[in-house]
Amino acid sequence: MLTTNPFDDDKLREECGIFGVSGGDEDAAALVALGLHALQHRGQEAAGITSWDGREFHTHRAMGHVAGNFDRDDVIRALPGAAACGHVRYSTTGETALRNVQPLYAELASGGFAIAHNGNISNAMRLRRELVRRGSIFQSTSDTETIIHLVATSNYRTLLDKFIDALKQVEGAYSLIVMTPEGMIACRDPLGIRPLVMGRLAGAIIFASETVALDVVGADFVRAIEPGELVIVQGQELRSIHPFAPQRARPCIFEHVYFSRPDSIVDGSSVYSVRKAIGAQLAVEAPVEADLVIPVPDSGVPAAIGYAQQSGIPFELGIIRSHYIGRTFIQPGDKVRHLGVKLKHNANRALIAGKRVVLIDDSIVRGTTSLKIVTMMREAGAAAVHMRIASPPTRHSCFYGVDTPERAKLLAAKLDVDGMTDFIHADSLAFISIDGLYKALGEHGRNAGAPSHCDACFTGDYPTRLTDQDEAETVDQFALLAERVT
Repeated sequence: MLTTNPFDDDKLREECGIFGVSGGDEDAAALVALGLHALQHRGQEAAGITSWDGREFHTHRAMGHVAGNFDRDDVIRALPGAAACGHVRYSTTGETALRNVQPLYAELASGGFAIAHNGNISNAMRLRRELVRRGSIFQSTSDTETIIHLVATSNYRTLLDKFIDALKQVEGAYSLIVMTPEGMIACRDPLGIRPLVMGRLAGAIIFASETVALDVVGADFVRAIEPGELVIVQGQELRSIHPFAPQRARPCIFEHVYFSRPDSIVDGSSVYSVRKAIGAQLAVEAPVEADLVIPVPDSGVPAAIGYAQQSGIPFELGIIRSHYIGRTFIQPGDKVRHLGVKLKHNANRALIAGKRVVLIDDSIVRGTTSLKIVTMMREAGAAAVHMRIASPPTRHSCFYGVDTPERAKLLAAKLDVDGMTDFIHADSLAFISIDGLYKALGEHGRNAGAPSHCDACFTGDYPTRLTDQDEAETVDQFALLAERVT
């Protein structure tokens, strides 16, 4: 099986999406299903919803999209209650299997405990080994389950204190929605790497990864959950606590570049407007003589509009995307596999023939996608193909909940820009600078001493410890040394 979206195969995969409702009518699960529809772009492997009816918890989890799993009346009726939380997933850690689909649920001494997590715990393996040594029995391979066991084994008295104790032991990135018989808790890690917002709908409090999910259910945006903040909802009572030492926030900059939907608001800024500004800055930094500006659909569209407006080169849809192809299909041979590239994207040949084109995309990961696109343009008769990328070169892997290849497979980690240009067979290639990216966000540039975002995939400047990664690299180094000795 191969995805019929060959361009997206070479993308950084959006982490996960979470959505929660507390204090509404008895149809909370239906609202969660709608919210998850709006967040489907953040995870397309699996989805799950857990509800609380005041007496017991109910859960439905399934592989695949929200549609087809949660658009059936019988499924929603089996999830009664005025509180519910849900999750859409890509597997950044843990195998692709139903046991890893969230929300994860466990019966603790204090009662039921359901958790939905967007992010990645960078010391989960070390914590897991310690917990197993102490007698914990894990039911999944997900890093999220580590939090459940830390809560269960905490020596603190109240559930809230146990939860805080657990969070103080984890490293990395997390936005969480937790449901217990006592109420709902929503929180972000102290650096605010992963997003989380709060809204209101009548008497209900709603939490979501993006504001677009609030829009879809008709909720009013209240504010973003602050880095290091826990918001506790118990009935009609809403309170906020900040149990961690304050740190300078480092939200993920790639939310603006690619992850979030363009109709969302992130850190107070319109994602669509920021992407247009990125394109305009890219045109200033990397101009080129050309006849057409063409976006790589769909994520390259806003930046391409900005590039075209700034450069004065006409914007055109030179690649047409079909929206009616399923996610996968059987491919019986190499020839059909190659033809499958055109099932979802095809060159607008009449427009492109004889033209010098500027292709705008959000990123280059392995480079295989860019090569396919450039080849497609040349086969359509383009006189010249220039590529402009609306992010700096991706030279480092992400360990905060984004499914990125190991560094050795990142094209920019192996080649300089000239080498990358040759690899994708383009006439020219340019990326926006790191300072240019920050300027598009309304800042003067990247403050190397105290950057305002996590940009580790571009700079290698990781804002937290990477315990598991460091230990794995140490093991690899010892193994390599042992091979050399023997």
